[in-house]
Amino acid sequence: MPEVIFPGAAGRVEGRYSEPKREGAPIALILHGHPKAGGSMQDRVTVQLYKLFVDFGFAVLRFNFRGIGRSQGIFDNGMGELSDAASALDYLQSMNPNAEQCWVGGYSFGAWIGLQLLMRRPEIDGFIAVSPPANHYDLSFLAPCPASGVIIYGTRDSVTTSQDMERVISRIRTQKNIKVDARPVEGADHFYRGRDPGDDHLPEVEAHAREYLTKRLAAPPPPPTSKR
Repeated sequence: MPEVIFPGAAGRVEGRYSEPKREGAPIALILHGHPKAGGSMQDRVTVQLYKLFVDFGFAVLRFNFRGIGRSQGIFDNGMGELSDAASALDYLQSMNPNAEQCWVGGYSFGAWIGLQLLMRRPEIDGFIAVSPPANHYDLSFLAPCPASGVIIYGTRDSVTTSQDMERVISRIRTQKNIKVDARPVEGADHFYRGRDPGDDHLPEVEAHAREYLTKRLAAPPPPPTSKR
């Protein structure tokens, strides 16, 4: 898990990068939670997503948005952070020019940024969005969604309620060969804790994400579409 520094729109960006074991391995970019709510590339959901993709043999990059850790710049309400994500994807692709697939994973604010990146980068083949903040940010831009993926959320989440998530998912129009799955985690709040002290629902997030990724990687690739 070597430390990396790469250029972004606001200056240097601090990240952690895991090299793949084979040429042409798929790549994954992982995005953390809200910078103003303690989010960083070290938060536990972000690290879990990172390790999951590493387990599947991906080249994986997670990084700190501007103003967090050693990343330069100041919080920019999403616009600058989207630029940071684009710079990070450019960097990841530059080190893996022959990657056979490209994925994005994100938690909370990072899931929202990742979904916006998905709409702008047609090379992204799939996504894992954990607790995208549907009641804080408009997710209607996902209709139609250009790539298949999964949305994981807690049923006791007060930041993005299960009703918010169900409404968003029901509104996402699908295209041919594109499907967005939903995986609720019963009893989990936004941080994947339960009602009682010590309850931890993070293993369920990992299980849902692992199951989805296993299914997707085992399936034959979809036929070419106009986004390619």
